[in-house]
Amino acid sequence: MSKDNLIQLFQNVLPMSHARAEQIAEKFKRRKTPRNEYLLKEGSVCNESHIIEEGITRSYIYDHEGMDVTTTFCTKQMFTSDLLSFFKRTPAKENIQALTDCQTWYITYDDMQESFHGIPEFREFGRLNIINQYGILQQRMLSMLQQTAEQRYSELVHGNPEILQHAPLKYIATYLGITDTSLSRIRKEFVKK
Repeated sequence: MSKDNLIQLFQNVLPMSHARAEQIAEKFKRRKTPRNEYLLKEGSVCNESHIIEEGITRSYIYDHEGMDVTTTFCTKQMFTSDLLSFFKRTPAKENIQALTDCQTWYITYDDMQESFHGIPEFREFGRLNIINQYGILQQRMLSMLQQTAEQRYSELVHGNPEILQHAPLKYIATYLGITDTSLSRIRKEFVKK
């Protein structure tokens, strides 16, 4: 995603002039993060919000038994950050790790605050993004309560097949809320269909 593609992304989310989208894009910087490196570690304050240009990240926590549990996968054109840590300036509760080599565009907390106050279109873009992030979080919460593991796996296969190509099965299993053994069974049954 070139700077032009970043500008187009902003204009797709919120219709605005090219000049205004360019002004917003100037606040973002590009970063390459090698596979397995971290964009954020638990306990540190999240100072950057990233838009993924290429690659896949995963967010994860350690549960009460010390087990690694994947909470989110983020792919191309998705935002990845710990929003609560970012906006409230509190220590992050999650880790964000690059599952593949990643290329991102990021904005710092200070640049975001300056843009919120100085660029009305950025404020609206940010509001729409937060609503979208909330929607994703709510959909995930409801799917964990209302869908079977098979249905959640099917949604992942159809919605984000690149995750299945790059994420280790143990990460996918914890994301779906099941054991590795259950995931193997579901995958075998899914292939037969």
